[in-house]
Amino acid sequence: MAIVKCKPGIATAAAVCAIAAGGAGAQDAQLESVVVSASRTEQRSFDAPASVTSVSIDPLRSPNPLVNLSELLGAAPGVQVRERQNYAQDLQLSVRGFGTRSTFGIRGVRILVDGIPATMPDGQGQAATASLHAARRIEVLRGPVAQLYGNAAGGVVQVFTAAPPLAPDAPVANASIGAGSFGQREFGFSVGAGTATLGGLLDVSHYETDGWRDHSAAERRQLNGKLLWRPSAATSVTGILNVFDQPLAQDPLGLTRDQFEEDPRAVAPVALSFDTRKSVGQQQAGMLVEHKVDSDNTINGRVYAGRRQVRQYLSFSGAAPSSSGGVVDLDNDYRGIGLSWSHAAKVRGLPLRLTAGVEADELDQRRRGFVNNQGSAGATRRDEVDGASNVDVFAQADWMFAQQWKLSAGLRSSRVRLSVDDRRVTPDSPDDSGSVTYRNTSPVLGLVWHASEQLNVYGNLGRGFETPTLVESAYRQGASGPNLALSPSRSNQGELGIKWRGGRHALDLALFSARSRDEIVPFATENGRSIYQNVDRVERRGMEVSWSHDSPRFSTRLAYTLLDARFKEGYTSGAGATVSAGNRLPGAPEHSLFALLAYRPAPGLETATEMRIESKAWVDDANSEAAPGYAVFNLRAGKEFRDGPVTWYLFARLDNLSDQNYAGSVIVNDGNRRFYEAAAGRRLFVGLRAAL
Repeated sequence: MAIVKCKPGIATAAAVCAIAAGGAGAQDAQLESVVVSASRTEQRSFDAPASVTSVSIDPLRSPNPLVNLSELLGAAPGVQVRERQNYAQDLQLSVRGFGTRSTFGIRGVRILVDGIPATMPDGQGQAATASLHAARRIEVLRGPVAQLYGNAAGGVVQVFTAAPPLAPDAPVANASIGAGSFGQREFGFSVGAGTATLGGLLDVSHYETDGWRDHSAAERRQLNGKLLWRPSAATSVTGILNVFDQPLAQDPLGLTRDQFEEDPRAVAPVALSFDTRKSVGQQQAGMLVEHKVDSDNTINGRVYAGRRQVRQYLSFSGAAPSSSGGVVDLDNDYRGIGLSWSHAAKVRGLPLRLTAGVEADELDQRRRGFVNNQGSAGATRRDEVDGASNVDVFAQADWMFAQQWKLSAGLRSSRVRLSVDDRRVTPDSPDDSGSVTYRNTSPVLGLVWHASEQLNVYGNLGRGFETPTLVESAYRQGASGPNLALSPSRSNQGELGIKWRGGRHALDLALFSARSRDEIVPFATENGRSIYQNVDRVERRGMEVSWSHDSPRFSTRLAYTLLDARFKEGYTSGAGATVSAGNRLPGAPEHSLFALLAYRPAPGLETATEMRIESKAWVDDANSEAAPGYAVFNLRAGKEFRDGPVTWYLFARLDNLSDQNYAGSVIVNDGNRRFYEAAAGRRLFVGLRAAL
């Protein structure tokens, strides 16, 4: 078992661990004192009144290409991360059934990278821009406590990248190269150096693939830079620069059930006719400041700004005068600030920690649409400036009111505004301008009983909300203009759990329930425009279990999720489809199991077998079809060896050992019934890394 001490972080209110993961790769590590940012106060994850999974990443010894989050979060219970074999649509990520309705991007789950949001104020986010080569730890927060992060926080995923070295005699240099089936090619490098007060780190990576499916080639480049300045022992300033460039990502679209069963590698014919594809460019810079006023008071601040350009070619022409076009062109400018204060005190001789802060974020989006003339942009069909902004105030108190009891209470007040300024007004396309403001207050209450040094029992309650995104509120039935009557979804959540640590074993168990009203669901599709509506009484409940064991020779991980996510009240869609009470939420399998057995026969050598089992997943609200369940096995091996000052790591992994045909993801409620995105067949990846 790896025993690692952690210290408070220098970049955010979070604390960042320097984790010596050894040969375990990117799996959960049992830690004696992990300090996390899950509940916005510095504390051990073992003591937090919440379900938190921390995944350490060793960029040298990780037995993965480090391209997608799906490689790293398999052992996190309650989390579904689906690698779609489609880089034009990003990952599908859901937590306890929140986020399953998303057909592209990520909704219902907040993403942060080094404390800077990768989720916009309207709740739309993306995970691809997080550089996993630069990452050192990923935190997944589930349950009511996540509501302290505001809009669309059905769960929270935080990525923490490496800190620059602050020592003149400790420069770092790493390089990696890898190749695999279906034309996968990857390389990257990182360099860092510093003095006692100033350090810098630069990480660059490149990945490309010909694609497992036809018409699914992709290429992406990433740069992550960090500059750390410590003018005094009490103050640290961190500058961050991120660049993401995806010049090409072909979109093979989903397949119908017949197409999927006949040839899972096939591409929908309209994808070729309209040359469906996507390009993305993003540049972002930020600064984080931490200042310890004294031993009891700490102030943290952040400021960031960025630009994201997207052009996507869809699978229809969009030539109708009332259409928004078959080519989407987005120019996004976004920015934000945040300030928080933490205070430590004692009440009746027992510790009390108070945290309070304010966050404000803003997005300006220039959205244009053009006719898709068989893969080239034609006449203009849409031209508008959309806006999204939020101003949030939050506070939290953690009080150890008795020797074995801790109470946590938090409150977040949110104001979210969406707006549309139509710049193209014609007789066929009337003025679609408008705006709407949503307000919400989310309380959270948690209690932890420290039953012993090895056992904690916790429970928490909370209320959260999720506004419509700009895309979901863009249209209303039978008329132009945004659907400003669409309400935010609100949920009441509860959780009970235990955390046990005994020697080389660790066990976490959680029971959870979330009941939503005004859930946002599809209503109809008109001329390529997706229209949404609200429905009441959606329930998500279930159980999460994770167990791990570590010894010098063997490591074992098990993660099981039972998710019962249902509509408790029926409704009828605009197309006349009937959704009955009791229907299951699409894209949310009832059972998920991950298992890992790693064996280290000799120093520096590790082999492992991975298994993932999932039950069937319904593809639409009407439960008309389901993607079959599956069981998949993977093998991997890695060998570490030294040559003078250089440490080398050679690894290989063979995924989908039995070459099974299964749906890696489903496009929920697809209007063309192209629900199925096939997972890749048997595939090999080999990589070599070096560290100086």
